[in-house]
Amino acid sequence: MGRPGWALFLLTGISVAGFIDRIVMQVLVEPVKREFALTDLQIGLVTGLAFALLNVVLGLAVARQAERRPRLPFVWIGTLLWSAATALCGAAGSFGALLAARVGVGVGEAVGLPAATSIVSDLYPRARRATAVSALNLAPPIGAFLGSAGGAMMAQAYGWRSAFLLAAVPGLLFAGLLAATVTEPVRGRHDALEPGSTEAVPPLAAVLRRFAVRRSLTHLLAGSAIVSMAGFAVNAFLAAFLLRRFGFSVGEAGVIAGLIASVPATVSVIGGGWLCDRLGARDPRAYALVPGMAALATAPLYALAVTRDGAAAAIALLGVTALVQYVYIGVTAGTIQNQMHPRMRASAYAITGLIYSLIGGAVGPMLLGWLSDTLAPAGRADAGAVGLEYALVAMTAFYLWGGVHYLLASRHLPGDLARPVDEG
Repeated sequence: MGRPGWALFLLTGISVAGFIDRIVMQVLVEPVKREFALTDLQIGLVTGLAFALLNVVLGLAVARQAERRPRLPFVWIGTLLWSAATALCGAAGSFGALLAARVGVGVGEAVGLPAATSIVSDLYPRARRATAVSALNLAPPIGAFLGSAGGAMMAQAYGWRSAFLLAAVPGLLFAGLLAATVTEPVRGRHDALEPGSTEAVPPLAAVLRRFAVRRSLTHLLAGSAIVSMAGFAVNAFLAAFLLRRFGFSVGEAGVIAGLIASVPATVSVIGGGWLCDRLGARDPRAYALVPGMAALATAPLYALAVTRDGAAAAIALLGVTALVQYVYIGVTAGTIQNQMHPRMRASAYAITGLIYSLIGGAVGPMLLGWLSDTLAPAGRADAGAVGLEYALVAMTAFYLWGGVHYLLASRHLPGDLARPVDEG
């Protein structure tokens, strides 16, 4: 592995492609809803639970295999699978077929993504991992822009089915480049380990026990899961909110949503990782304090943004919110990886992914969709817009809850990070 930067670029590109394939469904909510006559609850189902259905089971099973075998084939094969499933979404002739194709996207990502963070952890040393993993986790902001803006413009010009076909292309390209140009890195190369300790694969129970015994990991997992639930939920309906509340077209709403979740969110992800690595060299608590304070700030900012009467004010505040909303993503992943044995890391990613998929990806959009349907005032022409606004405000409370867990994690981080990764 002579070119860690190139490998990180390709793995980041694959993560971005996965997020494009995941988020393009969100910007196509309104045309898909009209074609199949769906409720917001059904939209929450197809954007959340359908994706997570098999993802949560297969992700962990594949991760356990990736602890034992070369990891790169899992990544590029899984990428090919989810890209093909995304293309099938564009061919769906019914709501049931669309659900099945979305399940396929989840299956492909379950195969392809768990090993990526483990590979990156062997590309860069411990002191640079939060920054490197944050680069890998640029997938949400970059993927959000490309998926939202590109998908919306494609749908506006050629119909929503063409948007799914276009979204499938990047994954196919990156998978081919990864398979052809990158070799497997040595596992545990940057960790201080006892000789031979990278050979044995710890049982899954040991990985779960580490999350339970190290209190910082317990709170980081809880906090990130709760914050991700709010994030998945509000992002799933952001384009629909802009369309319903301010009368934007599908293309305009998608481009705006994409811009909001791209430049400021990119700064949020990579800046958060860099800042935590810098501050963490002096005080390890920074790896939890910084994302915790960012989560606490996100709640009032988001509530203020979605209650504005003017589109310009709402969009500006949503952009400001994105500057702090995504800080937790890369920092949390890197901090968790720093506490894991090299043959625990794919499993740790899968466990966190399982929690995020169930609580964030599945429950979040469905809960917001149910709240939107429930809170919509009967008899009003703008009932859909009002109900969605109330639901978005309600969901921001989860940022406060998650932020508290990060602050609690900071109390245990110095001691936990000082413990060896290969302890029993």
